Amino acid sequence: MAEVVEFRVPTGSAQTLLVWGLEPEPGLEHSLFSAFSKFGLLYSVRAHRNAAVAGPGYYAVIKFYSAGDASRAQRTCNGQRLFQKSPLKVCVCTKQNGFQQQVLALNSNKCQELANHYLGFNGWSSCIVTLQNVSDLDGENEELGKTLQKRSVKYLCAVEVTLPNHGVRTRGVALGEADVENGEDPLEFVTASRRVQRLAVGKALSSAFQKIVLIVLENGKVAVEYRSSQEEPTDSLTEEELKGLVQVNELSLEQFDLEEEVLSDLSFDDELASREN
Repeated sequence: MAEVVEFRVPTGSAQTLLVWGLEPEPGLEHSLFSAFSKFGLLYSVRAHRNAAVAGPGYYAVIKFYSAGDASRAQRTCNGQRLFQKSPLKVCVCTKQNGFQQQVLALNSNKCQELANHYLGFNGWSSCIVTLQNVSDLDGENEELGKTLQKRSVKYLCAVEVTLPNHGVRTRGVALGEADVENGEDPLEFVTASRRVQRLAVGKALSSAFQKIVLIVLENGKVAVEYRSSQEEPTDSLTEEELKGLVQVNELSLEQFDLEEEVLSDLSFDDELASREN
């Protein structure tokens, strides 16, 4: 049976494993990651100390992107010792009826990791179409400019993602913004601008991936489905039209809630601005 994998934080119970009977040891999460990543790409591994009533030891919650990978891992690892002396208990999490989790778009680093896993490093490429400073378009800084003690920095970015083997091209547009507490300090302003540029690029890349759905077939091959709303025109605009886009309110920039971008892991110059696969 084919399985759908989206560029969103996995929330399904079938994608989540509960592991208990864990013995305390240094690097426990690393050991778990090494053991379970053999079955497929992992979104997260989190180990927790047992509640007092449960006795000593630890349990872990492991999230896969693929329910099929999680099922294989459960069947193989349940009752096995793996990296410790006593056997582990592994089960697929029980669905919680009546509880609906918020759907979050993956941040840009996770999107790239997922794309590399299923499409291959040479199976996709990305480039920045436009990156514009739109800080003064709304007049906000003019009102605050009397003292320059606090300024708002905003950058609008459009990123294009191409899947050449599937004939798919999609674009994402996003806004990055931050306040500069001391607008008179040139170094602080430049540092904030750089940070906001990275944030805008990361959010735009994630936005582009939200229109791509991966269909993982039983034989391991991957098909791609393109999804986009009629309300968003970015994919049909020419590069010149995108570069000329300065009115932020013309686009729906917050279609998806986004898990937090880790700015230290984002690479603006080396990875996205000139990335060619």
